[in-house]
Amino acid sequence: MIEKFLTDIGLSEKEANIYLQLLSVGAVSVIDLAQMTKINRTSLYPLLESLQKKDLVSEVKEDKKIRYQAEPPERLVTFLENEKNRILEQEKLLNEVVPRLKSVSLKTGEMPIIKILEGREGILKSVQNYFENTTEDETVNLFYPKDIVETMFTEKELIAARGSRVKKKVKAISIYTTKGEARPSDEMSERHRIDPEKYPIYCDIGIFNDNVKIHTVTKNLSAIYIKNKDFADTLRTMFKLALEGIKEKEKKNM
Repeated sequence: MIEKFLTDIGLSEKEANIYLQLLSVGAVSVIDLAQMTKINRTSLYPLLESLQKKDLVSEVKEDKKIRYQAEPPERLVTFLENEKNRILEQEKLLNEVVPRLKSVSLKTGEMPIIKILEGREGILKSVQNYFENTTEDETVNLFYPKDIVETMFTEKELIAARGSRVKKKVKAISIYTTKGEARPSDEMSERHRIDPEKYPIYCDIGIFNDNVKIHTVTKNLSAIYIKNKDFADTLRTMFKLALEGIKEKEKKNM
């Protein structure tokens, strides 16, 4: 419990081990400390230097030999106060640093974040986490093969997936395929059916802010998550082009 407390307040596991050993024996040489902690001498020196900077360990000379001893436990109060002050200073600088980091990111190009989750559970987890960081009245653009999706997942799972979006008040504009009847639009979803024979879709694709999810839902189930503004904006443009064409076609058929 004590060692966990020490690591929780900022010491590494090895630093906590060293500090506790020194508390129990007093001043010892590096050779003795290495035997006690099972840490080799080469690794001990930088750890002892780190603990000295934290004012938790000090050097003493005995018989012209350097030994190390732990500062009293009360020194942990000072250490914590220093850590608190350091964090407060970092928080003050944060508002200045974040805009600068963003400008660097814009100049160097945004590195995409890519995650892959495998299997049915991976897709369900992807759907559950996809709308985590949202604000109200946002919209997701969706391509999906309705018939394939409905054969791969249970009605309960599909309801839960839609619920994760509706709960966050994220509206959807969907382009989907089905051999069955078209699904009517509602308050949370604008839906547009296309012919699966002429325009087949084999993946469930979502474009939301800077995030893109691609679910393969035929043979090998998997979820691919990509966070990249350029990629998301490009797919969103393709979606808008497709949507404009579909709406023109729908007007002609009315």
